[in-house]
Amino acid sequence: MGFIKKLFGGEASEANKVVNEMPWLRLTTIDQLNELKSASESKTQLIFKHSTRCGVSRMVLRQFEESYGCSNEDFDVYYLDLLSYRDVSNAIASMFQVMHQSPQLLIVKNGVVVAHASHGAILDVDLKSFV
Repeated sequence: MGFIKKLFGGEASEANKVVNEMPWLRLTTIDQLNELKSASESKTQLIFKHSTRCGVSRMVLRQFEESYGCSNEDFDVYYLDLLSYRDVSNAIASMFQVMHQSPQLLIVKNGVVVAHASHGAILDVDLKSFV
């Protein structure tokens, strides 16, 4: 199970569901954000901004995890708890010139955001097209 699922637990009806193991990297510092931007020159980076107090964000996160289907070689996948790390969330908006939303997925390639989506539109993003 992904660490997010461990944090929030699951209902008994979810016990038999198969959930993709997410290769989450916790994004907690602006230094990491700078490293992420540099790393995007050689490997596409994903940032999932999540509000731990929002039911919609939790639902989209769970659906994103269930449908992910990519390998560790495809992307580095960062998880940002934007309530705990508001400064990092603000730095993302400033650095990449993308208005803050949550939940929000940003795809960073060659130092710039090449795509982003929020709420249910996150699930419509064709991640394979950004490998």
